Amino acid sequence: MTIVQITSRETDAVEVSWFSALCSDDYAYLGVPDKNLKSTWKHCSKIVKTAERQGFRNILCPSSYQVGQDTLSFVAGCASITSRINLLAAVRCGEMQPIMLARTLATIDHMLEGRLTVNIISSDFPGQVEDSAYRYQRSREVVQILKQAWTRDKINFNGKIYNFDNLTTEPAKPYQQNGGPLLYFGGYSPSALALCAEFCDVYLMWPEKKEILAQRMRAVSTLADEHSRTLDYGLRVHVIVRDTEKEAKEYAEALVSRLDDTKGSKIRERALDSTSLGVSHQAKNRKSADEYGYIEPILWTGVGRARSGCGAALVGSTDQVLSEIEIYQKMGIRAFIFSGYPHIDECKSFGSKVIGNLNTCSLPHLYGRVPETPPLTPLAAGERN
Repeated sequence: MTIVQITSRETDAVEVSWFSALCSDDYAYLGVPDKNLKSTWKHCSKIVKTAERQGFRNILCPSSYQVGQDTLSFVAGCASITSRINLLAAVRCGEMQPIMLARTLATIDHMLEGRLTVNIISSDFPGQVEDSAYRYQRSREVVQILKQAWTRDKINFNGKIYNFDNLTTEPAKPYQQNGGPLLYFGGYSPSALALCAEFCDVYLMWPEKKEILAQRMRAVSTLADEHSRTLDYGLRVHVIVRDTEKEAKEYAEALVSRLDDTKGSKIRERALDSTSLGVSHQAKNRKSADEYGYIEPILWTGVGRARSGCGAALVGSTDQVLSEIEIYQKMGIRAFIFSGYPHIDECKSFGSKVIGNLNTCSLPHLYGRVPETPPLTPLAAGERN
């Protein structure tokens, strides 16, 4: 019995995802730049192809203003080099006019033949700081417009920021049916929880102690219930898995052995989410950790010394990591987004040691979003007007 009602309650399968380091976030030693691990198309696309070969069902492609790959351009480019893995594209609401965003995402969904998922982001833009209430209002309106574009024949929307009257949705029809691409969302503020509970499909969390995760899940579930909805829940966490706990913890220590904390602070501060409530919770984790950086027996906060956002890793043997995943599953977590350093090496390690022991799924397929044959949309099997 899960601690909250979840959408995917009829299955014990989980969506196991990896991470492509588009935003200058790949290291052999944390905080020490490596010219062989730059966020180039060649390197980041190799991460995606490696994850697909290892059996991952999805891959997060993040968004930030750092040297690397633009998210939507990158995801579109992956259409021709992949065939099975889903692509989770991070979309910062407001960067693109919402109607054109709906069309762009629909185009990519057709390129991927239904393998697009969308991570909704609500944060400041480069060089620009806006009121939190305004940002979440904008994100709320963008999400509602996307859903209209993907499920209706016309868009009729009267908001505080955007207004559209009787606009055809034909150019924005996605490949996926019954609601279009799934929306994943992470955030800690009351506005974030309310937005996710009303409109999104998967609530993503960063690593914290399990009792804190449980409280957060219950809070979102209560809000979703007010709209007669259920959600699925996801955990974004780094991982270091080895044959023994000793090997894993030794690797964790080696990973930060060359880290200058001043450099680490600069890396954290350059991220667009560096002042968010979620990031402050990750900082609290580091402060409450033991002398080795652990807040739970195999949950290590050392990654957060040189990384904004998700700042902790599961560090242990194959059996320990599998046991931890099982505990999270029993709580009701159905989507896992893992990563590790260097990303390709750790992808192979996790793939060879862990994935074969898990019952995995693709959430868009589980939700019935991906049609078995090309849908009757203008960009697929529909008639051209």
